[in-house]
Amino acid sequence: MSLKSLLSVAAIGGLALVTTGCATQSSSAGIYRSSETQREQTVRMATVEAVRSVTIQRDSKGIGSVGGAVVGGIAGSAAGGGKGRDVATVLGAIVGSVAGQSIEEQANQRPGLEITLKYDSGETRVIVQEADVDLRVGDRVRVVTNRGVVRVTR
Repeated sequence: MSLKSLLSVAAIGGLALVTTGCATQSSSAGIYRSSETQREQTVRMATVEAVRSVTIQRDSKGIGSVGGAVVGGIAGSAAGGGKGRDVATVLGAIVGSVAGQSIEEQANQRPGLEITLKYDSGETRVIVQEADVDLRVGDRVRVVTNRGVVRVTR
């Protein structure tokens, strides 16, 4: 494979990695997708009983592994010659794949809140969402529900 071909593959892999990272869905109380607008939503009032910091881990798509393998393979193929180059290419791809997976997992983590609520009806529920709303025990909040998606707002 020529250097030009390898660079093209690396560019495509990098582009796939970047665009997938941008496509992750938010679990924020303040972000609505266009398909969620202009729809009636249910609102219930509740009181915050507890708030705990958590980490939200989004599902990995495998793009980090693939992109890392491509980049690692290209880097490895630049080393040595003959069979040594082949070995370096394979090792580079393996190391790149592991590194890419780790980077993707880190990029897919968001700070979140586990919010325990006491509804006016007396029932208690827990909702997890991104940590983008400042909530404290005792706060009165709105719990907005739309097609199973729940948001806690002030």
